[in-house]
Amino acid sequence: MSMQYVPIPVALLAIGKPLPVDVWSAGGQLLLRKGQPIVSEEHRAKLHAHQACSTPADAHAWQRAYERMVHTLLSEGVDVQEISRAPMPSEIRETDYVVGQQLQGGWLDLQEVLRGILYQGGLAINPLERLFGIEKKAQELLRADTDDSLFCLFQTLADTAQGYCATHALLCAVVCELTAHKLALPAPQRAVLLTAALVMNIGMARDQDSLARQQSAPTDWQRTLIQEHPQKSVEILQGIGMTDPELLDVVRWHHEPESPQALPEMAMARRILAMTDSFVAKMASRRTRASLSPVRAVKSMVMGAEGVSLGVGSAMAQAAGFYPPGTYVRLANGETAVAVQRGARANTPWVIAILDKDGIALGTYACKETTTPACTIAAAVPTEKVKVALGIERVRKAREKIRHL
Repeated sequence: MSMQYVPIPVALLAIGKPLPVDVWSAGGQLLLRKGQPIVSEEHRAKLHAHQACSTPADAHAWQRAYERMVHTLLSEGVDVQEISRAPMPSEIRETDYVVGQQLQGGWLDLQEVLRGILYQGGLAINPLERLFGIEKKAQELLRADTDDSLFCLFQTLADTAQGYCATHALLCAVVCELTAHKLALPAPQRAVLLTAALVMNIGMARDQDSLARQQSAPTDWQRTLIQEHPQKSVEILQGIGMTDPELLDVVRWHHEPESPQALPEMAMARRILAMTDSFVAKMASRRTRASLSPVRAVKSMVMGAEGVSLGVGSAMAQAAGFYPPGTYVRLANGETAVAVQRGARANTPWVIAILDKDGIALGTYACKETTTPACTIAAAVPTEKVKVALGIERVRKAREKIRHL
């Protein structure tokens, strides 16, 4: 049986740096040994002409090394545009081979892998197989504990050091899935919607991260990019082998769900994605504006809406709650609390108080129902106003007592 090779992004290889893998032609001829460098642009062009490839194991590990490098640079505060110009790393760790086998871990691991695919766009190594892995793992995590999934993603949304584009995509995918389930969208359309949410912004992923950190309003050039990115995303997706017309339709028209050029049978899926995209974006703070609370973000969608939009907005509010897990509230007794589990109604989540009425951090985490008078919710609190670091494991432990109620 002949070896299956994976194309490598020749355009992302640095000249003069040793390559961390053997490089093969598509037909299985060895072009460069591990440790040898590309010596010139002509050399690079030659590799391109031979459709330079690597083995699947090397490809996955190299991609993992790239994702790790991007994560490190982001957390060091390096500019996103600078990161986008960074070449593939010239070193692969042994652990990259282990992690590359399959997706383990939780939402932050998925976020790292998805960010790598979105940043590289058409140059990503083996993107379809890896996207399928992300979808499968996301579904598993969501089924295992929906509230914990929402909690992790809403908490991560506030952290721009993690990179906004991949968190936005995962949170949109989760909210779309929960909303579509409430609206009884057929399973095949739900699957399309989940994928579309993950990749709809691949045409502007790095710029989306730049915008999230930007001190000023978008420039004219950025506004044009925002306007044109759905079409650009479709072109990138077609380039990596996504051919499903329904998926491409939902991505293409996610800013104009009512377009007469769009497929009529995907109208509901497009509407859900458009509203979710807007809902999640409003809840992320920017340097240029404060975040909207979830309850206000929901109200801004439902206010004045009628017919289908009203139905989608209501289903979304029921699915995620007015105060979704991972977001903050002020209680009637003056305490600041974090929502940890959706309650019987959209406006009655279970919460854990983290600050007393004087703003002093509380040492003990205990879950409280917001249906009791002292603990009713007085107001939502913007995430950026809460300066206390949460102990995630302590939150999970406190939630264990009420999780199956």
